Amino acid sequence: MNRAPGPSVRLKLTVSYAGFLMLAGVLLLAAVWVFLLRYVPDRALIVSSETPTHGVFPVRSNLLRVFAPRASAVMAFLLVFGLVGGWILAGRMLAPLTRITGATRMATNGSLSHRIRLPGREDEFRELADAFDAMLARIEAHVAEQQRFAANASHELRTPLAISKALLDVARTDPHHDAGEVIERLHAVNTRAIDLTEALLLLSHANQRSFAREPVDLSLLVEEATETLLPLAEKHGVTIETSGDIAPTSGSQALLLQLTTNLVHNAIVHNLPEKGTIRVHTGIRTKTVVLTVENTGEKLTPEVASTLTEPFQRGTERIQADHAGVGLGLAIVRTITHAHDGTLTLTARAAGGLRITVELPATATHADG
Repeated sequence: MNRAPGPSVRLKLTVSYAGFLMLAGVLLLAAVWVFLLRYVPDRALIVSSETPTHGVFPVRSNLLRVFAPRASAVMAFLLVFGLVGGWILAGRMLAPLTRITGATRMATNGSLSHRIRLPGREDEFRELADAFDAMLARIEAHVAEQQRFAANASHELRTPLAISKALLDVARTDPHHDAGEVIERLHAVNTRAIDLTEALLLLSHANQRSFAREPVDLSLLVEEATETLLPLAEKHGVTIETSGDIAPTSGSQALLLQLTTNLVHNAIVHNLPEKGTIRVHTGIRTKTVVLTVENTGEKLTPEVASTLTEPFQRGTERIQADHAGVGLGLAIVRTITHAHDGTLTLTARAAGGLRITVELPATATHADG
């Protein structure tokens, strides 16, 4: 946006300082006139010889003739002093703002790693600089995450496309190849690509927070998700146990159902080969509602557990041959949780497996109760 150039803030402050100093001088001279000079007689005072009074009695006109040049000199000094002192003072006051502006320009040019780190005690400029540094840190982390996500998504999408191309090349060069097998494999590859694309769209939708909020009970979503995934759990030999109370919150019912479904699905496919167990619990705290999904499985280190919410990150040797997903299940859970102003915690169980806790704000009616 092009704007006409104007005076700098430093010049405006300098003129303001000098103006206030001149105004103070004028008011001081006016006070001298009102409370002193107006009581000086305008004519010579005649005193009789018998009056016991000694000294010289000044006349107002003489005082004004002597006082006016000196007052003008004082006002000129105040003007120069106000301009010079105001310029220096404004420069010192605006120095932190200059550093913040420089950091903003560097961020605009793509340098997000620069920080202001303004020294000194806490004041308005220090608060602004610290807030700007925190904002830059969040933006840098977000940009790095988006770049990593884009690279991983491109890689994941390229794989099914490359497989499809290879299958089509085989079918074209070998007319005697079993067409049914090629079609079946193409169907599986395309299904995975569609699932991945839908997961990416869901992730983007949750990131934008473009959804209407409505009352939601997490316990009902748990029942719906477990009923839907019960055949898959039986196929894997996994037992699902649900417990807890109603957990009223507000948000998108579709997204929160997706969150619950992803958690239960993840607990099923990343479980023991047989006789695995899943415990799903909903609870209420002072101002939040809690959804906990805990499953058995192989032992995980805290380092591995902390990376599982990253897109396309999977625990080593944790993927089953089927229903492995597209590597975005827990990433979607994290995004939906943050979009609903909640917190997500992953904890590796000492006996093996994972405990995932989602904590969301409770509805106002319950929080007040």
